[in-house]
Amino acid sequence: MAAAPKDIAGQASSATPAKPLINPWIIAAVVSIAAFMEVLDTSIANVALPYMAGGLSSSLTDASWVLTSYLVANAVVLPISGWLSIRFGRKRYYMASVVLFTVSSFLCGIASSLGMLVLFRIMQGAAGGGLQPVSQSILKDTFPPKQFGTAFAVYGMVVVLAPSMGPVIGGWITDTYSWRWIFYMNVPMGILSLLLVSRLVEDPAYLVDQIKKARAHLSFDYIGISVLALCLGSLQVVLDKGQEDNWFNSPLIATLAVIFPVALVLFVVWELTRSKPVLDLRLFKNRNFAGSAAMMFVLGVQVYAVTVFVPQFVQEFLGYNAGLAGLTQMPQGLVLLIMFPIAGKLVGRISARWLIALGFLLSAIAAYRMTNIDLQIDFRTASMYKVWQAFGLALLFVPINTVSYVGLPEEKGGEVSGIINLLRNLGGSVGISLVETMIARRSQFHQDELVSHVTRARQSYRNATDTLSAQLSHSGLSQPQAARQTTLRIYNSVITQATVQSYLDVAWLLAVVALVMVPLALLLKKNDPKAAPASAE
Repeated sequence: MAAAPKDIAGQASSATPAKPLINPWIIAAVVSIAAFMEVLDTSIANVALPYMAGGLSSSLTDASWVLTSYLVANAVVLPISGWLSIRFGRKRYYMASVVLFTVSSFLCGIASSLGMLVLFRIMQGAAGGGLQPVSQSILKDTFPPKQFGTAFAVYGMVVVLAPSMGPVIGGWITDTYSWRWIFYMNVPMGILSLLLVSRLVEDPAYLVDQIKKARAHLSFDYIGISVLALCLGSLQVVLDKGQEDNWFNSPLIATLAVIFPVALVLFVVWELTRSKPVLDLRLFKNRNFAGSAAMMFVLGVQVYAVTVFVPQFVQEFLGYNAGLAGLTQMPQGLVLLIMFPIAGKLVGRISARWLIALGFLLSAIAAYRMTNIDLQIDFRTASMYKVWQAFGLALLFVPINTVSYVGLPEEKGGEVSGIINLLRNLGGSVGISLVETMIARRSQFHQDELVSHVTRARQSYRNATDTLSAQLSHSGLSQPQAARQTTLRIYNSVITQATVQSYLDVAWLLAVVALVMVPLALLLKKNDPKAAPASAE
């Protein structure tokens, strides 16, 4: 018999999952609409950025704030979405988020200046910050415990496939119509989502009772929310703009890098001294939740790092355009469509920690396979890198989400969802920043090493230059022209080799990080997969 859900102190919770009035799979489909739109918008605008810059008469550097502003606003709202659900009612807050997301999407489409577009993207990001965690929280309350794995599998297909599909859809829309339609497409989807949610989704009884009790004494924590916004906003800007602005050589990045840890410490101290905190940090006392949070962060790093790694490589070295590079991501999506339901079934039969350990092991193997990447790979090989990752990814997303609720009371579901989704998104930002930074810095390191071997003192270098110079002379170039072309080609070859080696360094790092997570997964509490996820030994 399944044990009753327990709170952090080990007390039994009387909350029980509400039985939906309609088929839970219909509700799952309904809440997936808005979640898909929101996650899609984190990546769909990337490929259209040059067109936005041209259309709004701004530089590409300034236009990149269209991406950064969305991510910052999104990060700020994610962790407090559970508190907002209690403060305003989950259904009401969710519908308000859908309305604001839809309206701001339309405003983004009609923006006539970069400043207006950035402002509307902030609104869009703030609205979208509540859609992911609330969707996940609704799923948790809609399905019985034994179906949690399957429910999270559905959610996983939405939030994992969307970032991969974003560049493909965004590139096609931009080339076929206009970058403005990237935002306009959200309008009909938002209206559809709003209508369905208003008719089909209801708050469970325990949440209604909690809202009634909370309204009598729940105050608006201006200080806590302000410090949290400063903390997460600073971190997101540093991660998103750091490499572009040469990190600490930029006064803005250096200042924000100092503000972030200071604000983080202040927020932790403030929240731990509040009787009704906006974000319950005591959740991290639960070993399963703390471990799940760490592993979800690493999962975000892995997913987004590889999403950047493969398309960037094939565009830089193999001459793929944005559309073709995006298509290398599609086979992974097909595999995930098959693997996620399987993972959902396995969660109900095998202890989550074993599935997570296997998932990270498979992710490490997938990253290791990328250490064989070279300039001779074809489309199939590039696609297979993502396919191999899909097997590990499916065994990570569903079990981690499921086990993150183990031992926590039902009413904490909104906060759990918010924190878990925040850490996955922050992990994604770290993963993207990691790839960009390592490629830039390690390519310079390898270039310095290679250049030290390219000297006339080495017989192999003299042989290569003499042979190449002779070939160029025979092709019709004069001796001085042949000499210049020889030097230029060798220099380009050095740069290419150095950059490829930097990609290999990234792949090795991703493999090691995934491997390190295997023993951490085994430290999670052993859960009974046939019992409620809140039951743990």
